[in-house]
Amino acid sequence: MKILVFGHSGQVATELRALNRDDVQITALARTDADLADPAACAAAINAHAPDAVINAAAYTAVDKAESDVEAAQVINADAPATMAHACAARDIPFVSISTDYVFSGVGDTPWTPADPADPQSVYGSTKRNGEIAIGMAGGRYAVLRTSWVVSAHANNFVKTMLHLGAEREALTIVADQIGGPTGAAEIASACVTVAKTLISQPQKSGIYHFSGAPNTCWADFARVIFDTAKIPCAVTDIPSSDYPTPAKRPLNSRLDCTTTEATFGISRPDWRERLPHILAQLVFPKD
Repeated sequence: MKILVFGHSGQVATELRALNRDDVQITALARTDADLADPAACAAAINAHAPDAVINAAAYTAVDKAESDVEAAQVINADAPATMAHACAARDIPFVSISTDYVFSGVGDTPWTPADPADPQSVYGSTKRNGEIAIGMAGGRYAVLRTSWVVSAHANNFVKTMLHLGAEREALTIVADQIGGPTGAAEIASACVTVAKTLISQPQKSGIYHFSGAPNTCWADFARVIFDTAKIPCAVTDIPSSDYPTPAKRPLNSRLDCTTTEATFGISRPDWRERLPHILAQLVFPKD
C-alpha cells in the first residue's frame, strides 16, 4: 500500500515516516515538495505520485499567530485540504486529514462526540472546521480524525517545553482548568494508517471521528507526571486560564468521546502514561 503524506518534520508526519515498511510505503512531502499555501500544488502532487491513500498531517498550527494571519490559516487549514480531498475523490482513494478539538466551544465537562455542533472560538479552530466541511463535501471516501494535545519526541510540544523549563526552574505555574487527553503522535500515525486501509475496502465508513489519549487530565497534572517520570524536582502550582491570557482563546473542555472510532475501526484510546516514558527515552537517548 502506497500512502502519500503531506507533512514531513511535524510530530505526526515524523511518526508516519517511521511506519514505512514492506506492506506500507510512506512518501512524506516537505513544504519544498508541496506547499499547502499553494493548494493546486498539493493536487498535482497527488496525481504525480498516484498513491493508494493520502494522509494530511500538515497544518497551520500557530494558534495565536493565526488570529492576525487569517488568510494564510484559511488557505493551509481549509483550502489546501479541500483541494486534496477533491483530488483523492477524483482518483477514488481514501483521504485522511487530522483535525482538532478547537472546532468546539470548549464549554462544559462532557466529552465531545463527532455529532456535537461545532462552535470554534479562534481563527485556528474556525479554519480547521472550514477544512472539515470542505473535505466532507468533496464526495470521496474520507476520514477527519480530530485529536488533542499531541506529544512526541519531535517538533514543539508540551512535554519538550516542560523538560526545558523544569531543568531551568525550581517551580512553575501551569493552568489547571483546561481538561483534555494528551495523545502520542505515534498512536495518531498508526490510527491514520488503520483508517486509510479500512476506507479502501469500506468507503461507507467515511466521516468524522475522534481520537485522543486517556485518561483525561489538566495541563498542571500532566506536567507533574512529566516531572515525576523524568525525575525532575520542579514544583507545579495550579492557576486558572485567566492568569495566562493568550491572543487565541483556549478551550477549557477538550475531552473527546472516542467510542465511535473504537466501534468503527477497532482503535481504542491509548494511555498517554504508557507512551510518556518512550518519549522521554527518545529525548535522552535520541535515535538520530
